[in-house]
Amino acid sequence: MTYIQSLDLNRSLLDFAYKRKSTGKDQYQGTFHAHQGIEILVIHEGKGTLILNQKSYEVASGTLCVFQPYQLHHVQMDMQPQTPFVRTVLHFEPSLYEAYFNKWPSLMAFFKHIHTSKLPQPCLYNLDEPDQFHALFQSLERKRSTLSKKDELEEYSLFILQFFHAFKSIWEQSSGQISPSSTRKVHQAERILVWLEGHYTEPLRLKQMAAELHLSPYHLSHLFKECTGSSISDYVTARRMQQAMKLLTSTDQAVARIAEAIGVTNCSYFCKLFKTHFGVTPHQYRKQLLNWSGVTAGPHS
Repeated sequence: MTYIQSLDLNRSLLDFAYKRKSTGKDQYQGTFHAHQGIEILVIHEGKGTLILNQKSYEVASGTLCVFQPYQLHHVQMDMQPQTPFVRTVLHFEPSLYEAYFNKWPSLMAFFKHIHTSKLPQPCLYNLDEPDQFHALFQSLERKRSTLSKKDELEEYSLFILQFFHAFKSIWEQSSGQISPSSTRKVHQAERILVWLEGHYTEPLRLKQMAAELHLSPYHLSHLFKECTGSSISDYVTARRMQQAMKLLTSTDQAVARIAEAIGVTNCSYFCKLFKTHFGVTPHQYRKQLLNWSGVTAGPHS
């Protein structure tokens, strides 16, 4: 299945999982997915492949990955019994915390760069466990069990500031490193993803797609499923929903116009599809965004 996860700002100020461990395919099966906010993934153990923006990147222990809002991505790990997948995941809505960066212009610029700019690559490599933010992860993990609801925003804000302060230093030091993508082997799914990127707003015609990629329809579908864990139709639906959320967030276009822009000609069907994925209609989602924007007014709002 392919999906987009919407972060409920009324319930979750910060999704955090420290050293989550999976030991087999029954415990971890990656799918194409996207998030409303920023996701930071730190891999402590394991190796595999990340697919993002129609490109693939080898990932392993010591890799930090950044997934920007609404970026469809897929992490496919080589799940062996003797090689567990151990990772820390940090996921939050950046607008909740921007006001806390106001007194530090350089840090604010870096924070905005990470979630709004086109990054040269999504990964940093060869990070050591003693790097400063690992101590921050451990400290937050210890505090969470005793943290009261009224103290969450203060503690999480301090954590985000400290994390990005440490992250900024590591990012700047690593800016000259060679990405494995410069010497990597082209992933089998990349040609398919590139084709879909140019055609996802059109009706999906598997025969046409297979002919242009010089594959049989069966082999095309099987190859994509094997490489990504997702069917082609599920991926196209998720890509359309991703674009719809972007347009609802960044424009005032009418819902019917947004439906047409992503290739869904029936507005009622688009609203039904959107609600199936996110639990709310496009109108309700846009209204929620307007209500949530009040959170960013300041630390004491």
